[in-house]
Amino acid sequence: MRKTLIAAAVAGVLSLPSVVMAADAAPASPHTFTGNVGLVSNYVFRGITQSAAKPAIQGGFDYAHSSGFYAGTWASNVSWVADNNWSATSAASNSLELDLYGGYKGTISGDLGFDVGLISYVYPGSNTSVGGTFIKPDSTEVYGALTYKWLTVKYSQSTTSLFGWNKFGGTVNDKTNGSGYLEFNGAFDLGNGWGVTGHAGHQTIKGNGPASYTDYKIGVTKDVGFGVVGLAATSSNANDSCTANAGTTANDVYCWGAVAGSGKTAYSAGKSAAVLSFNKSF
Repeated sequence: MRKTLIAAAVAGVLSLPSVVMAADAAPASPHTFTGNVGLVSNYVFRGITQSAAKPAIQGGFDYAHSSGFYAGTWASNVSWVADNNWSATSAASNSLELDLYGGYKGTISGDLGFDVGLISYVYPGSNTSVGGTFIKPDSTEVYGALTYKWLTVKYSQSTTSLFGWNKFGGTVNDKTNGSGYLEFNGAFDLGNGWGVTGHAGHQTIKGNGPASYTDYKIGVTKDVGFGVVGLAATSSNANDSCTANAGTTANDVYCWGAVAGSGKTAYSAGKSAAVLSFNKSF
């Protein structure tokens, strides 16, 4: 009996420091700050190359609150604005995309979650318009998404003209606000750092049917410890045949770099591509 009491007393004394430490520990902060940096062999957004099928370096910072509110910024080098926004007297010097976003996410029930927010795509240094074809490319969208386990369904709708598009056959003042993008995204964990991803989306440019299209992507990722390596195949049915090097015809709306007199080589912005990527979060 005495040995038992002594053992219990010793055990109680030895446990005191951990109790005191737990009581003195600061509560977990509701604020989380993260960053990310990446390199891609081709910056493809919604099935359309933003970097003329050339490499891009990307990165951003995010803030999240435990309540579900979040905000962030992300940037990448691009070339599509300068490739298209050109005239005999001036040319866009833009080579940067800067995204600013914020929203709120949470859980509806069990594995079913939601995400709503707003995002602005900003292209510093871009011209307002060229030849009545491209309006200022800066765009703002509101979005909403539902997530169930590894599947996400998301819809985004523009509150401004979308990425410089005007209504087909109209003038520079015929804005395409109200354009929408519906997408389905899947990310499945295979274990041991491996994962597979899938995507299908449809972009509708309001009032500009020739510019509307559907895109697809499938890929594989591998967490290598110091970052995540990915390889994806992407494709679309965007009108980009570059027939007769004419970037303004109904059949060639995604034939970019073909502005008359620019001296630039035309390319199909929506053609199929293989994209190699590396991303690191910190």
